[in-house]
Amino acid sequence: MIKYTRFFITLLLAAAAFSAQAQSTATSSSPYSRYGIGDIDPQLMGQNIGMGGISVATNRIGLFNNINVVNPASYGAVNLTTIDVGLYGNFLKLSQTGAVSQKNNNFRLNHIAFAIPTSKRSALSFGLLPYSERGYNYKRSVSKLGNSGSPADTSVVNYNYSGDGSLSKAYLGYGFGLGKHLLLGANVSYIFGNIKDLKTTEIPDLPGAINTKIETSNAIGGLNYDYGAQYSIDFSDTKHLVLGYSGSLGTQLHTQSSFIVSSYFNDVNGNQDIAADSVVSTTGPKSKLKLPLINRFGISFQNEGKFLVGADYSMGKWSQLSIAGEPQGLQDSKTFNIGASYTPNIATLRNYLATVDYRIGAIYDQTYMRVNGTTIKRYAGTFGVGLPLRSNNGTSFYKINIAAEIGQRGSLVNGLVKENYVNIHLGFTLNDKWFTKYKFD
Repeated sequence: MIKYTRFFITLLLAAAAFSAQAQSTATSSSPYSRYGIGDIDPQLMGQNIGMGGISVATNRIGLFNNINVVNPASYGAVNLTTIDVGLYGNFLKLSQTGAVSQKNNNFRLNHIAFAIPTSKRSALSFGLLPYSERGYNYKRSVSKLGNSGSPADTSVVNYNYSGDGSLSKAYLGYGFGLGKHLLLGANVSYIFGNIKDLKTTEIPDLPGAINTKIETSNAIGGLNYDYGAQYSIDFSDTKHLVLGYSGSLGTQLHTQSSFIVSSYFNDVNGNQDIAADSVVSTTGPKSKLKLPLINRFGISFQNEGKFLVGADYSMGKWSQLSIAGEPQGLQDSKTFNIGASYTPNIATLRNYLATVDYRIGAIYDQTYMRVNGTTIKRYAGTFGVGLPLRSNNGTSFYKINIAAEIGQRGSLVNGLVKENYVNIHLGFTLNDKWFTKYKFD
């Protein structure tokens, strides 16, 4: 018990020390993250990701209290103080017809979340999660510029595109039970961060050529609201069919953009030197970033302590996304998730492997991107395990949740990029009885 508690305290202190830095650093390495506000994070814990990302109709998983931010109604099922800290790793391979494939990997702290019961059927939850990430870098070269016979006729112009930044989500939520079968809940969140795009134009083969750099950045911040409901149909004390719904309002965030155009020379090694001049440097007025309305529907069936199966369907009105009144040219998204969890024998003391949660799932995602006339789709399979750690006092419960998502996004047609990726999620979950009044004889 003591060693587990020390472990979690150490982990939480590390999380608190590095969370600000981790949440502000882009960890995406995808050219598709240049669209909209970047790659949208699913805001899921590892236990849900291992089951294909199902979450709308789930609350407790394998008799364990879990923090499910996607549907705040689930907080009403939390009856022990719950802490969840997660780490994330991404391994990515980019392929394109006629180009050399590229590999990238990234690691970061993913989330830290708390849930504290306030009554028998209600709980308060708060935490910090990633919302979106931008991180890309690619080059397009154009040759034979200028008039025939001129020195520039054989020069190559390199157009370099890059971007970075991220948005984070700090949330406070409350969920409660209404009657025996219905759970309701809501989150109020503050979404904040900065995303930046950079374009440079260079003529490497023309001595003394002046290169140009255009930098656009957006500082973003504002409130967003999530809400949800879960209705349980009980077949027995342990068997339940749960119907779930959750949504995110299409609120408006504040944004302020800056636009800088500068010129520079390359040094003798071809690297960018100090900017020679800033031709244009402007900071725009404060404006609005309109987020889309998102609706999610889910169903699950659970035999508590034995198995859980479920499916989700989500729709995002990303065609509504606009920045400073300018539509971002996105399309509406559709996502299907299916998954399951199985625990052979949660009560055995002789066979540890029989107490482990084994999880599997699949994802189909029609993303909000349409590039070169082609809708960008994502396919993924997931699997995971929940490794329980026993304690001696009977009031503290620990679990290590490991999940992997193996998938593909994009394709090789119409000059597109195909991504093959592996995402690894490592989570540490604590269930404990806090704020207990002890009686002494």
